[in-house]
Formats: sequence, C-alpha cells, structure tokens
Amino acid sequence: MTFRTRFAPSPTGPLHLGHAYSAILAHDMAREAGGDFLVRMENTDLQRSKPQWEALILEDLAWLGLTWTEPVLRQSDKLDSYEASLTRLQDLDLLYPCGCSRKDIRAAAAAPQEGAVPDVYPGTCKHRDMASRQPGDALRLHMDRALAIFGDDLPGYSETGPKHAGYHRIAPEQALSTIGDVVLYRKNDGIIAYFLASALDDVAQDISHVVRGEDLFDFTAIQVLLLALLGLPVPAYHHHRLIRDKNGKRLAKRDDARAISLFRAGGKTPGEIRSMVGL
Repeated sequence: MTFRTRFAPSPTGPLHLGHAYSAILAHDMAREAGGDFLVRMENTDLQRSKPQWEALILEDLAWLGLTWTEPVLRQSDKLDSYEASLTRLQDLDLLYPCGCSRKDIRAAAAAPQEGAVPDVYPGTCKHRDMASRQPGDALRLHMDRALAIFGDDLPGYSETGPKHAGYHRIAPEQALSTIGDVVLYRKNDGIIAYFLASALDDVAQDISHVVRGEDLFDFTAIQVLLLALLGLPVPAYHHHRLIRDKNGKRLAKRDDARAISLFRAGGKTPGEIRSMVGL
C-alpha cells in the first residue's frame, strides 16, 4: 500500500507552531515512505472560514518547504456529496431528527478541543422517527442501533503513534457513555459534523495514514464506527504529541504570537521553525 497522508487545517485563523509540527511531520513521513502528501481545507464552518486565512496557510506551508499533490481539496466545494452517506445511514434506520438548541448542535458538530469533553446527549429527541423531521431539525446517530449492527464484532483500527501504538477495537461502553448520539448534520445552517466530513474525505482521497494531534485520539472511535457502518475502508492513524506553551497548554489559533507568519516576518528560517518544534 502506498503511504498517503494529508494536512487538513480549518482556514479560520493563522497557522501556529503546533500546525507547523503536524504538517512537517506528515510531510516528512510521506516523503520518507516514498508516498504522497496532500493538503485539504476543512472549511465546512462557512461562517468562520475565510479565503484570506486559506491563502496565508498555503503561503506558510510553502515557506516551510513543504510540497503537496495538487489540487487542494476544499470541503465547501463538495457539501452535497456528504448527503449520500447520510441517506445510507438513514436507510439503515440509524438517524433521528433533533430539534434541540442551535447553539448546542453547532458545538456538537465542531472539531473537538483538548480538555473540552462535550456532554453526552441525554436523548431528548431519541423517541422521534424520521417521519417527524421538521425543516430546522438536525440529524443524530442512534448509537445503540449502530452498535447492535456489529454485535460482538465491533470495528477497530491500527494506531502507529508513540503514545497509543497498537490495534484498538471500539468499546461499547465508551461509545455509549462518552460519545453518545452525535450530531451528523443540520441542513439549515449547512453544518456537516467535522468528524463525518473528515472521515469521508480521507476515504475519498485514498488516505492510508491519518497523521494528527493526540488530542483527537479519543475522537477516532466515532469516525471508525461511521466508516464501518458505511462499508468504507478504515485508514491507519498516527496521533502525535502536541506542541505546548510554557504552561503546558496546547497551542490554539488564538495564540497569534506563535503564528508562523509572524516568525517569518521576524526573520526566522524554516530550519529554525523545525528546531523550535523538535524536528
């Protein structure tokens, strides 16, 4: 199998040192294996994603010396394609409509943040069937039914990262108690759940190894489950260490002082950036 990976930022702010580490690591792994490195813009959040951030991200990546297989995939260009997978899950009777607050639904569909464990949905709308769906409703995965499809033979995945290396099989208790009935879609707001769109695009782009931060490790189970339900191949995963500030906190896009563009403007070289992140 050809090693094929990607760097998939959301264009909602500048790249920082943590992004640089993830992108360089994935790029170097692909080049060492004689494989492919791709760039994907995960811009399903149409309100926060901006063309100027995308342009700066690509500029920063090129300055770091990274090259990638063109073209750059933009999720906003293929929003309609995700609906086919939702239809498949609906045909399996695994979805139900949810009319809970828009704020809660947006938060549930977004990319996770380290240390911010979302509340498991209490099942307020779980009694509803698809026939009761209203125009503003979201769609949730019926986790109990999804797990029942596999019985005792739940899907799993291979992990090659330094902290979690090995084979991991989905645990029912984890799926029910820490994941629950996740939001997959809300048409009115154009929300496609981060984890659904990302997993589908990994398959569409023939990604063999997903290289990303260890803050997403616990989130992998839901992606693997969704791919298995849809009969799609599951890639291998490599969850790497995080770049942290002096207080041990993971860097975020609000940490503009560590933005790659500012290091560039201040005279740093790509080699110095590599040294700063331990590469």
